[in-house]
Amino acid sequence: MAIFKGAGVAIVTPMKENGEVDYESFTELLEFQIANGTDAIIVCGTTGESSTLSHEEHLDVIKHCIGVVNGRIPVVAGTGSNCTETAIYLSTEAEKMGADGLLLVSPYYNKATQNGLYRHYKAVAESVKIPIILYNVPSRTGCNILPETVVRLCKDVENIVGVKEASGNISQIAHLAAIADGCVDLYSGNDDQIVPIMSLGGLGVISVLANVAPRQTHEICQKFLDGDVAGSRKLQLQAMELCNALFCEVNPIPVKKALNLMGKKAGSLRMPLTDMEEGNVPRLEKAMRNFGIL
Repeated sequence: MAIFKGAGVAIVTPMKENGEVDYESFTELLEFQIANGTDAIIVCGTTGESSTLSHEEHLDVIKHCIGVVNGRIPVVAGTGSNCTETAIYLSTEAEKMGADGLLLVSPYYNKATQNGLYRHYKAVAESVKIPIILYNVPSRTGCNILPETVVRLCKDVENIVGVKEASGNISQIAHLAAIADGCVDLYSGNDDQIVPIMSLGGLGVISVLANVAPRQTHEICQKFLDGDVAGSRKLQLQAMELCNALFCEVNPIPVKKALNLMGKKAGSLRMPLTDMEEGNVPRLEKAMRNFGIL
């Protein structure tokens, strides 16, 4: 059974002006998501600035999230690393805290072979019992998980159940769907490709857009799952301007700015990420107004 179907939010990690994690604002963001129909929380992913959290902070953020959500919807913890030992440590700790599943980004910078990726993921999966979603985002990691490797892992390792596909390569994703024979839970990792990927058998999205538009992102997925493909497509197309604006600078710079514009107190970013360039703010504001969230 899939960890979740629908829209999972890749939630931001709000920061205070001094750079510390703002747990009070994080609680408010989590409640905002749940109140607006988000189907799962994905914590400490790319959007959550996991790469600049210490190991202690990383686990504290996961623990806080699990505590606030308190079983109301699934919590998937981002515990990937380019160091297999570190990924095992974070994963086993997240499991102890009560995470419903794990999201494991492919090892970055090292540029492992496909066999290396297989061995890395298998080692991490064998250290825990909860289900795992692989995360393929070669634009960030410099390493592409080929469809054959995804299928091999899902068939060979019981608790590796799916993949967040953020390669942007629809042809590759279609090939994956064709050879998976139903053994891979497929999620879109790009908000502008929710409907295309669901049309290939995807179960939903792990979404940046859902941070600022949780209800609408949920509806894109739910309408498709309910068989209202035309309605889902209409909402997807209406969201395109905002999807593009949320990636006019590297994620999560624009989405944190968008949340702050909404009064949601996402706070600042950790270096080396910096606040949004002033020249891009009007574009983001316009897209938010046109989508009805500002």
